[in-house]
Amino acid sequence: MRVLITVQNLPVPFDRRVWQEALALHEAGHEVHVICPRTAEYPLRRELLEGVCIYRYSPGPEARRAVAYLLEYAIAIFAHLRLALSIRLRHRIDVVQVCNPPDLLFLAALPLVAAGARLIYDHHDAAPELMVAKGQHPDGILVRLMKLCERLTYRFAHVSIETNESFKQIALTRGLMSPDNVFVVRSAPNLERFDGAQADEKWRRGRKHLVGYVGIMGSQDGLDYLIEAANLIVRKWKRDDIQFILVGAGTELQRLKGQVANLGLTAYVEFTGLVSSGLQLGSIIATADVCVCPDEANAMNDISTMNKIMEYMAIGRPIVQFDLREGRVSAGPASIYAKRNDISSLAEGIVRVVDDYELAARMGRLGQERFRASLTWESQVPQLLAAYKRVRNL
Repeated sequence: MRVLITVQNLPVPFDRRVWQEALALHEAGHEVHVICPRTAEYPLRRELLEGVCIYRYSPGPEARRAVAYLLEYAIAIFAHLRLALSIRLRHRIDVVQVCNPPDLLFLAALPLVAAGARLIYDHHDAAPELMVAKGQHPDGILVRLMKLCERLTYRFAHVSIETNESFKQIALTRGLMSPDNVFVVRSAPNLERFDGAQADEKWRRGRKHLVGYVGIMGSQDGLDYLIEAANLIVRKWKRDDIQFILVGAGTELQRLKGQVANLGLTAYVEFTGLVSSGLQLGSIIATADVCVCPDEANAMNDISTMNKIMEYMAIGRPIVQFDLREGRVSAGPASIYAKRNDISSLAEGIVRVVDDYELAARMGRLGQERFRASLTWESQVPQLLAAYKRVRNL
């Protein structure tokens, strides 16, 4: 089949889930096109990578207020529609896979659906809960709009792909999807990405211990908790033997750097920015004595599977995180679970793992075994292909 995948919030191949889906479909014999935003790191408007044709557009500024969100999404929908129609003029499209957030991309897919394409909804985030996590009022107009768009996306979708069982329940209840048309495809790193990655003492910056974080740095990602925990560990508990390294970027990066500077922690907390090299990223994770997932306990994060937890487990690192429902499902015994949104509890968990080598080694080993047994990307591909087989037969 000829497949068009659309994604708005991250460029491809930086969006690892979408990129791995595209490669898996290409390897299964499908022709794959991807529409995504253009960034400084991925500036080419059109690129052919490993058999996948990528089309990038210039996005609007990432929003923080309701009116700005509407502008950002309007620019994205127009760009997706323009590129989708352009691709459709040159290629027959059998399946359009829309990846949220936001739950608006179905609008750009509708002309192709009207021309005979099937629609797959790849449900990455619970958009109404995400808007609340970003500071929107639960009864505000933007959240109500996201609920409506979610219902409409499910209404037009022939098949949905969900990242975990919690999201599957959303598809069955809020989305009113038939169980036969809902497939769980968990996000997971491809182990080949980290092949050859080795620990490197340089990341410790001369200190005995290293605490690592890898992920997006947005308002909902909990970096404030981690920085406050670092401040507690370094300043109040006088631990000058622990280095913190934070890998990633996002709308909050500059503010977080300022927060670290104001606390006088610049020598202890390092921001690397984006790290696209799997070997370098793997080296940082492998060097860390403990990796942290500081995502705030809220309605969004409680039902979400965090990609960083999968990456930590893949490389055998012990984890400290707040006690979240899907966090426990993912990590099991590989993690210590701090009290929800409690900075002291988070800091205590970090120090406990750092100071107990045997505990850290056991947690890391159990996590890696758990990951390899059932959570690798390779184990998810059959479900992805089953979703495409289903949509072909509908």
